Amino acid sequence: MKKDTTSQKSSRATQKALRGFTRRQLLKSAAVTGIAVAAAPAFVRDAFSSSGEINILMWSDYLPEPFIKAFTDATGITVNYTGIGSNEEIINKMKATQGQGFDIVSPTNMRSLQWEPLELLQPFDYGRIPNLENVNPAMLKVGDTEWNFDGKGSHWLPHIWGTEAIGWRIDLYTPPEGVPSYGAVWDPANAGKTMGRPHSMMLGAGLYLEGAGELAPGSMRKAYESEEAMRPIWDQVTKFCIDRKENIKLFWNDADTQKNALLNEGVTVGQTWDGPPLAMKTEGEPVTYQAPKEGALAWVDGMSMPVGAQNVDAIYTFLEFAYQPKPAGEAIDHHGYNSAVLGADKHAGDSYKKNFAEAYPGDALNNLWPWPKEPVWYAEVRTEYRNKFVNA
Repeated sequence: MKKDTTSQKSSRATQKALRGFTRRQLLKSAAVTGIAVAAAPAFVRDAFSSSGEINILMWSDYLPEPFIKAFTDATGITVNYTGIGSNEEIINKMKATQGQGFDIVSPTNMRSLQWEPLELLQPFDYGRIPNLENVNPAMLKVGDTEWNFDGKGSHWLPHIWGTEAIGWRIDLYTPPEGVPSYGAVWDPANAGKTMGRPHSMMLGAGLYLEGAGELAPGSMRKAYESEEAMRPIWDQVTKFCIDRKENIKLFWNDADTQKNALLNEGVTVGQTWDGPPLAMKTEGEPVTYQAPKEGALAWVDGMSMPVGAQNVDAIYTFLEFAYQPKPAGEAIDHHGYNSAVLGADKHAGDSYKKNFAEAYPGDALNNLWPWPKEPVWYAEVRTEYRNKFVNA
Protein backbone atom coordinates (compact mmCIF):
# COMPACT_ATOMS: atom_id res chain seq x y z
CA MET A 1 0.00 0.00 0.00
CA LYS A 2 1.34 3.43 -0.93
CA LYS A 3 1.89 5.69 2.06
CA ASP A 4 0.30 9.14 2.09
CA THR A 5 2.65 12.08 1.63
CA THR A 6 2.79 14.84 4.23
CA SER A 7 0.84 17.07 1.83
CA GLN A 8 -1.90 14.48 1.39
CA LYS A 9 -2.27 14.00 5.15
CA SER A 10 -2.43 17.76 5.64
CA SER A 11 -4.97 18.15 2.87
CA ARG A 12 -7.20 15.47 4.36
CA ALA A 13 -6.98 17.04 7.82
CA THR A 14 -8.08 20.37 6.38
CA GLN A 15 -10.87 18.74 4.39
CA LYS A 16 -12.10 16.97 7.51
CA ALA A 17 -12.14 20.26 9.38
CA LEU A 18 -14.06 22.03 6.64
CA ARG A 19 -16.50 19.22 6.00
CA GLY A 20 -17.20 19.26 9.72
CA PHE A 21 -18.12 22.92 9.45
CA THR A 22 -21.42 22.51 7.62
CA ARG A 23 -24.19 24.58 9.16
CA ARG A 24 -25.85 21.55 10.74
CA GLN A 25 -22.70 20.37 12.51
CA LEU A 26 -21.72 23.92 13.39
CA LEU A 27 -25.02 24.44 15.20
CA LYS A 28 -24.62 21.10 16.99
CA SER A 29 -21.14 22.12 18.13
CA ALA A 30 -22.43 25.50 19.25
CA ALA A 31 -25.15 23.80 21.30
CA VAL A 32 -22.62 21.50 22.96
CA THR A 33 -20.30 24.38 23.83
CA GLY A 34 -23.10 26.72 24.85
CA ILE A 35 -22.66 26.13 28.57
CA ALA A 36 -18.91 26.68 28.36
CA VAL A 37 -19.38 29.83 26.34
CA ALA A 38 -21.89 31.21 28.79
CA ALA A 39 -19.58 30.44 31.68
CA ALA A 40 -16.49 31.93 30.06
CA PRO A 41 -14.93 34.99 31.73
CA ALA A 42 -16.52 38.30 30.80
CA PHE A 43 -14.68 39.93 27.93
CA VAL A 44 -12.08 42.41 29.17
CA ARG A 45 -13.18 42.84 32.77
CA ASP A 46 -11.77 46.34 32.73
CA ALA A 47 -12.58 47.33 29.16
CA PHE A 48 -9.94 50.01 28.90
CA SER A 49 -7.19 48.35 30.91
CA SER A 50 -5.53 47.34 27.65
CA SER A 51 -5.69 50.74 25.98
CA GLY A 52 -3.06 51.13 23.32
CA GLU A 53 -2.71 49.95 19.75
CA ILE A 54 -2.23 46.85 17.69
CA ASN A 55 -0.63 46.54 14.25
CA ILE A 56 -2.26 43.92 12.03
CA LEU A 57 -1.15 42.68 8.61
CA MET A 58 -4.15 40.80 7.25
CA TRP A 59 -6.10 40.04 4.08
CA SER A 60 -7.61 43.23 2.75
CA ASP A 61 -11.28 42.52 3.49
CA TYR A 62 -11.11 40.49 6.71
CA LEU A 63 -11.51 43.31 9.24
CA PRO A 64 -14.51 45.42 8.17
CA GLU A 65 -14.93 48.84 9.75
CA PRO A 66 -17.85 47.84 12.01
CA PHE A 67 -15.72 45.03 13.50
CA ILE A 68 -12.77 47.35 14.12
CA LYS A 69 -15.03 50.01 15.66
CA ALA A 70 -16.70 47.47 17.96
CA PHE A 71 -13.30 46.22 19.10
CA THR A 72 -11.97 49.71 19.77
CA ASP A 73 -15.17 50.76 21.56
CA ALA A 74 -14.94 47.70 23.82
CA THR A 75 -11.22 47.89 24.59
CA GLY A 76 -9.87 51.34 23.77
CA ILE A 77 -7.27 49.71 21.53
CA THR A 78 -6.59 51.36 18.17
CA VAL A 79 -6.22 48.99 15.23
CA ASN A 80 -3.59 49.87 12.63
CA TYR A 81 -4.71 47.64 9.77
CA THR A 82 -2.55 46.96 6.72
CA GLY A 83 -4.38 44.97 4.05
CA ILE A 84 -2.62 42.42 1.84
CA GLY A 85 -3.68 40.20 -1.05
CA SER A 86 -1.33 37.21 -1.00
CA ASN A 87 0.72 34.97 1.26
CA GLU A 88 3.82 36.07 -0.62
CA GLU A 89 3.24 39.65 0.55
CA ILE A 90 3.10 38.53 4.17
CA ILE A 91 6.23 36.43 3.92
CA ASN A 92 8.18 39.08 2.02
CA LYS A 93 7.26 41.84 4.50
CA MET A 94 8.27 39.70 7.44
CA LYS A 95 11.54 38.64 5.81
CA ALA A 96 12.37 42.25 4.95
CA THR A 97 11.83 43.42 8.53
CA GLN A 98 13.03 40.25 10.30
CA GLY A 99 9.63 39.85 11.89
CA GLN A 100 9.30 43.44 13.08
CA GLY A 101 6.54 46.01 12.63
CA PHE A 102 3.38 43.93 13.14
CA ASP A 103 1.68 42.21 16.05
CA ILE A 104 -0.52 39.85 14.03
CA VAL A 105 -0.06 38.48 10.52
CA SER A 106 -2.40 36.08 8.70
CA PRO A 107 -0.79 33.13 6.89
CA THR A 108 -2.90 30.45 5.22
CA ASN A 109 -2.92 27.00 6.78
CA MET A 110 -0.89 25.18 4.08
CA ARG A 111 2.10 27.57 4.27
CA SER A 112 3.69 26.14 7.43
CA LEU A 113 6.60 24.52 5.59
CA GLN A 114 7.56 27.92 4.17
CA TRP A 115 7.35 29.70 7.55
CA GLU A 116 9.09 27.21 9.83
CA PRO A 117 12.67 27.68 8.53
CA LEU A 118 12.31 31.48 8.62
CA GLU A 119 11.97 31.55 12.43
CA LEU A 120 9.95 34.76 12.21
CA LEU A 121 6.96 33.66 14.32
CA GLN A 122 6.53 32.91 18.02
CA PRO A 123 4.13 30.46 19.70
CA PHE A 124 0.86 31.49 21.31
CA ASP A 125 0.10 31.04 25.01
CA TYR A 126 -3.26 29.25 25.00
CA GLY A 127 -3.67 30.13 28.68
CA ARG A 128 -4.16 33.77 27.69
CA ILE A 129 -7.13 33.05 25.41
CA PRO A 130 -10.00 32.26 27.82
CA ASN A 131 -12.59 31.54 25.12
CA LEU A 132 -10.54 29.24 22.90
CA GLU A 133 -13.29 26.61 23.27
CA ASN A 134 -15.35 28.76 20.90
CA VAL A 135 -13.03 27.79 18.01
CA ASN A 136 -13.60 24.85 15.70
CA PRO A 137 -11.43 22.13 17.29
CA ALA A 138 -10.47 20.46 14.00
CA MET A 139 -9.11 23.78 12.75
CA LEU A 140 -7.25 24.38 16.01
CA LYS A 141 -5.61 20.99 15.53
CA VAL A 142 -4.02 22.26 12.29
CA GLY A 143 -2.06 24.76 14.39
CA ASP A 144 -1.24 22.22 17.08
CA THR A 145 0.25 19.79 14.56
CA GLU A 146 1.40 21.55 11.40
CA TRP A 147 2.42 24.86 13.03
CA ASN A 148 3.95 23.48 16.24
CA PHE A 149 7.49 24.50 15.34
CA ASP A 150 10.24 22.77 17.36
CA GLY A 151 7.60 21.47 19.75
CA LYS A 152 7.16 24.95 21.26
CA GLY A 153 3.42 25.14 20.67
CA SER A 154 1.10 26.44 17.99
CA HIS A 155 2.39 29.37 15.92
CA TRP A 156 -0.96 29.71 14.10
CA LEU A 157 -4.61 30.10 15.12
CA PRO A 158 -7.57 29.68 12.73
CA HIS A 159 -9.56 32.79 11.85
CA ILE A 160 -11.50 32.66 8.59
CA TRP A 161 -12.08 29.86 6.12
CA GLY A 162 -13.29 29.91 2.59
CA THR A 163 -12.89 28.60 -0.91
CA GLU A 164 -11.89 29.60 -4.39
CA ALA A 165 -14.32 28.57 -7.10
CA ILE A 166 -16.40 30.23 -9.82
CA GLY A 167 -18.05 33.65 -9.54
CA TRP A 168 -20.15 35.17 -12.30
CA ARG A 169 -22.64 37.81 -13.37
CA ILE A 170 -26.04 36.13 -13.34
CA ASP A 171 -27.35 38.63 -15.90
CA LEU A 172 -24.53 37.92 -18.36
CA TYR A 173 -23.58 34.27 -17.90
CA THR A 174 -25.22 30.93 -17.13
CA PRO A 175 -23.25 27.70 -16.60
CA PRO A 176 -24.13 25.51 -19.61
CA GLU A 177 -24.83 22.42 -17.48
CA GLY A 178 -26.26 24.26 -14.51
CA VAL A 179 -23.12 23.52 -12.47
CA PRO A 180 -20.05 25.68 -13.11
CA SER A 181 -16.61 24.38 -14.06
CA TYR A 182 -13.10 25.78 -13.93
CA GLY A 183 -13.23 25.27 -17.68
CA ALA A 184 -15.54 28.32 -17.96
CA VAL A 185 -12.50 30.56 -17.51
CA TRP A 186 -10.92 29.00 -20.60
CA ASP A 187 -14.05 28.49 -22.73
CA PRO A 188 -13.79 30.34 -26.10
CA ALA A 189 -17.38 31.48 -25.55
CA ASN A 190 -16.09 33.68 -22.71
CA ALA A 191 -13.01 35.02 -24.49
CA GLY A 192 -11.89 38.38 -23.14
CA LYS A 193 -14.39 38.27 -20.28
CA THR A 194 -12.75 36.12 -17.59
CA MET A 195 -10.38 36.62 -14.67
CA GLY A 196 -8.38 34.77 -12.07
CA ARG A 197 -5.33 34.84 -9.85
CA PRO A 198 -2.51 33.41 -11.99
CA HIS A 199 -1.17 30.57 -9.87
CA SER A 200 -4.52 29.36 -8.60
CA MET A 201 -6.32 29.62 -11.93
CA MET A 202 -3.56 27.42 -13.31
CA LEU A 203 -4.39 24.87 -10.62
CA GLY A 204 -8.05 25.19 -11.60
CA ALA A 205 -7.09 24.59 -15.21
CA GLY A 206 -5.25 21.44 -14.16
CA LEU A 207 -8.30 20.13 -12.29
CA TYR A 208 -10.40 20.86 -15.37
CA LEU A 209 -7.92 18.91 -17.50
CA GLU A 210 -8.13 16.00 -15.06
CA GLY A 211 -11.91 15.99 -15.43
CA ALA A 212 -11.64 16.20 -19.20
CA GLY A 213 -9.29 13.21 -19.30
CA GLU A 214 -6.31 15.21 -20.56
CA LEU A 215 -4.42 14.71 -17.30
CA ALA A 216 -4.45 11.56 -15.20
CA PRO A 217 -6.78 11.73 -12.19
CA GLY A 218 -4.94 13.08 -9.17
CA SER A 219 -2.20 14.75 -11.22
CA MET A 220 -2.45 18.16 -9.55
CA ARG A 221 -2.10 16.59 -6.12
CA LYS A 222 0.72 14.35 -7.30
CA ALA A 223 2.62 17.48 -8.34
CA TYR A 224 3.21 18.24 -4.65
CA GLU A 225 5.23 15.05 -4.16
CA SER A 226 8.47 16.13 -5.85
CA GLU A 227 9.85 18.53 -8.44
CA GLU A 228 10.34 15.57 -10.79
CA ALA A 229 6.66 14.73 -10.52
CA MET A 230 5.56 18.35 -10.76
CA ARG A 231 7.33 19.55 -13.88
CA PRO A 232 5.71 17.37 -16.59
CA ILE A 233 2.28 18.09 -15.11
CA TRP A 234 2.79 21.84 -14.91
CA ASP A 235 4.43 21.89 -18.35
CA GLN A 236 1.14 20.66 -19.77
CA VAL A 237 -0.99 22.97 -17.63
CA THR A 238 1.12 26.01 -18.52
CA LYS A 239 0.91 25.29 -22.24
CA PHE A 240 -2.88 24.96 -21.96
CA CYS A 241 -3.12 28.32 -20.17
CA ILE A 242 -0.76 30.16 -22.50
CA ASP A 243 -2.65 28.87 -25.55
CA ARG A 244 -5.85 30.37 -24.09
CA LYS A 245 -4.46 33.49 -22.49
CA GLU A 246 -6.58 35.70 -24.74
CA ASN A 247 -9.55 34.56 -22.70
CA ILE A 248 -8.29 36.46 -19.67
CA LYS A 249 -9.55 40.01 -19.23
CA LEU A 250 -7.47 40.62 -16.11
CA PHE A 251 -5.56 39.04 -13.27
CA TRP A 252 -6.61 39.84 -9.72
CA ASN A 253 -4.63 39.83 -6.49
CA ASP A 254 -7.12 41.08 -3.89
CA ALA A 255 -10.79 41.32 -3.04
CA ASP A 256 -11.42 44.82 -4.39
CA THR A 257 -10.01 43.89 -7.81
CA GLN A 258 -12.44 40.99 -8.04
CA LYS A 259 -15.42 43.15 -7.11
CA ASN A 260 -14.51 45.94 -9.49
CA ALA A 261 -13.90 43.50 -12.34
CA LEU A 262 -17.36 41.97 -12.03
CA LEU A 263 -19.09 45.32 -11.66
CA ASN A 264 -17.12 47.68 -13.90
CA GLU A 265 -14.48 45.92 -16.00
CA GLY A 266 -16.56 43.71 -18.29
CA VAL A 267 -15.76 40.41 -16.57
CA THR A 268 -18.65 37.97 -16.75
CA VAL A 269 -17.13 34.87 -15.14
CA GLY A 270 -13.98 34.18 -13.17
CA GLN A 271 -12.19 32.01 -10.67
CA THR A 272 -12.63 33.97 -7.44
CA TRP A 273 -12.56 33.75 -3.68
CA ASP A 274 -15.97 33.22 -2.13
CA GLY A 275 -16.00 36.42 -0.09
CA PRO A 276 -16.05 39.16 -2.75
CA PRO A 277 -18.90 37.83 -4.94
CA LEU A 278 -20.95 36.68 -1.96
CA ALA A 279 -20.55 40.06 -0.26
CA MET A 280 -21.79 41.69 -3.47
CA LYS A 281 -24.64 39.18 -3.68
CA THR A 282 -25.66 40.14 -0.15
CA GLU A 283 -25.72 43.78 -1.26
CA GLY A 284 -28.09 42.92 -4.12
CA GLU A 285 -25.66 42.98 -7.03
CA PRO A 286 -26.28 40.54 -9.95
CA VAL A 287 -23.42 38.29 -8.89
CA THR A 288 -23.21 34.74 -7.55
CA TYR A 289 -20.64 32.13 -6.62
CA GLN A 290 -20.66 28.34 -6.60
CA ALA A 291 -18.40 25.36 -6.13
CA PRO A 292 -17.57 23.81 -9.53
CA LYS A 293 -17.96 20.17 -10.42
CA GLU A 294 -14.19 19.69 -10.00
CA GLY A 295 -14.40 20.82 -6.35
CA ALA A 296 -13.85 24.20 -4.69
CA LEU A 297 -10.29 24.98 -3.55
CA ALA A 298 -10.45 25.23 0.26
CA TRP A 299 -8.27 27.05 2.77
CA VAL A 300 -8.17 28.38 6.34
CA ASP A 301 -6.52 31.72 6.98
CA GLY A 302 -5.13 32.17 10.45
CA MET A 303 -3.43 34.55 12.82
CA SER A 304 0.23 34.35 13.80
CA MET A 305 2.43 36.45 16.10
CA PRO A 306 5.74 37.68 14.65
CA VAL A 307 8.88 37.50 16.77
CA GLY A 308 9.00 41.31 16.83
CA ALA A 309 5.46 41.84 18.10
CA GLN A 310 5.42 44.79 20.51
CA ASN A 311 1.85 44.92 21.80
CA VAL A 312 1.46 41.45 23.27
CA ASP A 313 -1.33 42.29 25.73
CA ALA A 314 -3.31 43.87 22.89
CA ILE A 315 -2.80 40.73 20.79
CA TYR A 316 -4.48 38.51 23.36
CA THR A 317 -7.25 41.04 23.87
CA PHE A 318 -7.84 41.03 20.12
CA LEU A 319 -7.90 37.22 19.98
CA GLU A 320 -10.44 37.04 22.80
CA PHE A 321 -12.67 39.53 20.97
CA ALA A 322 -12.24 37.85 17.56
CA TYR A 323 -13.29 34.51 19.06
CA GLN A 324 -16.64 35.78 20.31
CA PRO A 325 -19.50 34.49 18.11
CA LYS A 326 -21.31 37.83 17.88
CA PRO A 327 -18.56 40.06 16.39
CA ALA A 328 -17.26 37.15 14.30
CA GLY A 329 -20.72 36.52 12.89
CA GLU A 330 -21.59 40.16 12.25
CA ALA A 331 -18.36 40.54 10.27
CA ILE A 332 -19.48 37.76 7.90
CA ASP A 333 -22.11 40.00 6.34
CA HIS A 334 -19.35 42.41 5.30
CA HIS A 335 -16.53 40.13 4.14
CA GLY A 336 -18.63 37.20 2.84
CA TYR A 337 -16.35 34.41 4.10
CA ASN A 338 -16.88 31.88 6.91
CA SER A 339 -15.72 32.08 10.51
CA ALA A 340 -13.75 29.51 12.47
CA VAL A 341 -15.82 30.50 15.51
CA LEU A 342 -18.54 28.07 16.54
CA GLY A 343 -21.97 29.69 16.48
CA ALA A 344 -20.81 32.74 14.52
CA ASP A 345 -23.28 32.00 11.71
CA LYS A 346 -26.20 32.57 14.10
CA HIS A 347 -25.14 36.21 14.27
CA ALA A 348 -24.85 36.66 10.50
CA GLY A 349 -27.83 37.81 8.44
CA ASP A 350 -30.28 35.49 6.71
CA SER A 351 -28.52 36.16 3.40
CA TYR A 352 -25.40 34.37 4.66
CA LYS A 353 -27.28 31.13 5.25
CA LYS A 354 -28.92 31.38 1.81
CA ASN A 355 -25.65 32.23 0.09
CA PHE A 356 -23.83 29.35 1.81
CA ALA A 357 -26.46 26.81 0.75
CA GLU A 358 -26.41 28.06 -2.84
CA ALA A 359 -22.61 28.17 -3.02
CA TYR A 360 -22.23 24.58 -1.80
CA PRO A 361 -25.23 22.62 -3.07
CA GLY A 362 -25.59 18.85 -2.88
CA ASP A 363 -22.34 17.13 -1.96
CA ALA A 364 -20.13 20.16 -2.68
CA LEU A 365 -18.77 20.22 0.89
CA ASN A 366 -17.73 16.58 0.51
CA ASN A 367 -16.01 17.45 -2.77
CA LEU A 368 -13.76 20.25 -1.51
CA TRP A 369 -10.16 20.35 -2.79
CA PRO A 370 -8.09 21.62 0.18
CA TRP A 371 -4.77 23.15 -0.78
CA PRO A 372 -2.02 20.69 0.27
CA LYS A 373 0.95 21.80 2.37
CA GLU A 374 3.36 23.70 0.13
CA PRO A 375 7.09 23.01 0.46
CA VAL A 376 9.48 25.83 -0.37
CA TRP A 377 10.61 24.07 -3.57
CA TYR A 378 7.01 23.75 -4.76
CA ALA A 379 6.30 27.46 -4.28
CA GLU A 380 9.47 28.39 -6.17
CA VAL A 381 8.76 26.11 -9.14
CA ARG A 382 5.13 27.20 -9.28
CA THR A 383 6.25 30.83 -9.42
CA GLU A 384 8.46 29.91 -12.38
CA TYR A 385 5.47 28.49 -14.29
CA ARG A 386 3.22 31.33 -13.15
CA ASN A 387 5.65 33.87 -14.59
CA LYS A 388 5.84 31.97 -17.90
CA PHE A 389 2.07 32.21 -18.19
CA VAL A 390 1.72 35.85 -17.12
CA ASN A 391 4.59 37.02 -19.34
CA ALA A 392 3.62 35.00 -22.40
